[in-house]
Amino acid sequence: MLEWKRLLNPVRRKELRGSTESMNTGVGRQEIERDYDRILFATPTRRLANKTQVFPLEENIAIRNRLTHSHEVSNLARSIGVRIAFDHAEQVFGDEHESLNVKRNAPALLAAVGLAHDLGNPPFGHQGEVAIREWFSDNGKDTEEHDDFLHFDGNAQTFRLLTRLQVLNDDFGLNLTVATLAALMKYPSLHDSKDKGGFKKFGIFESERCIAEEVWKNTGLREGTRHPFAYIMEACDDIAYSVIDAEDTVKKGYASFYDLMDFLESNSPDDDAIGETVKKSRKKNAEFKKELLSSRELNDISMLMFRIKAISMMVVAATDVFVSNIDRIMNENIPEGFELIDNSCCNNLCNHLKQFDRRYGFDNSEVLKLELEGNNYI
Repeated sequence: MLEWKRLLNPVRRKELRGSTESMNTGVGRQEIERDYDRILFATPTRRLANKTQVFPLEENIAIRNRLTHSHEVSNLARSIGVRIAFDHAEQVFGDEHESLNVKRNAPALLAAVGLAHDLGNPPFGHQGEVAIREWFSDNGKDTEEHDDFLHFDGNAQTFRLLTRLQVLNDDFGLNLTVATLAALMKYPSLHDSKDKGGFKKFGIFESERCIAEEVWKNTGLREGTRHPFAYIMEACDDIAYSVIDAEDTVKKGYASFYDLMDFLESNSPDDDAIGETVKKSRKKNAEFKKELLSSRELNDISMLMFRIKAISMMVVAATDVFVSNIDRIMNENIPEGFELIDNSCCNNLCNHLKQFDRRYGFDNSEVLKLELEGNNYI
């Protein structure tokens, strides 16, 4: 059985080697709060501003990049952290919630992993991952590390970046707490593992095997078992990119607000979550039509209202599923591959939004052309 005292372990990897902090800069902050600050000020975080979310080489600053996406995921994750720490503290964390200081630690930890979750993604989105795999397939050598690159994944690169490559003054990367590193593992396994926990990907390179094992040991986890907060981080990622990518697709002019409403209604007419979201969005749209707005302005403000409603509904749904399943998660009795959104009342809404994003956004000929150019650059 998992224990929150270990899952929220604030010890840092350097401390496990007997070393202590030397600059005394942590006064007034919880150790997990310091993790968020370290990630925020790290160079790889700023580099996300030049990485693709959906639309490569985008010059319109109103369209999201990986940095704005990551801040939005961080915000959603922190919001759920606040809710479970204040409204469901005893149900989620038990009698120890006060001593664990969850009102500060839960929102901070979730904000940190939300901000960091895409740090390892290469330029040009997932097409960049494909390019790296293809290059090593044609040019690499037959080693365990080479196998990692044959299956290169941004999640594993994120863990490597934070634990090794982003150097402060030693070999511990950003020297984050083991709690944050554990929650950051969306896919807690190596690529050749036989126990991936039902998850479709791996999240640790062979070069970081020992670090991952150290993190699991000190948080009471093991390979194939997710930190409970990793479920929340994944849900917030799904919420952000399903809803916000649709908004950006409309901002790009590849589709309209009405295209989205028609798409949702025609594909799942009897779904309550979709019905309520579309109804309220159309009502707002009708109100805006009475104003002297251009078609672009009407699209933008209507999508803004849709985004607010859809995200709010999904965040509540994800929180409810997490709280209602927390005992199964802590007892490691959760189904393999379990996801919060997939088991919520917003499952159809999220899935149909992803379908809309792919049809009108990802598969747009202009986007595909730029992705192919990006593949060649890498």
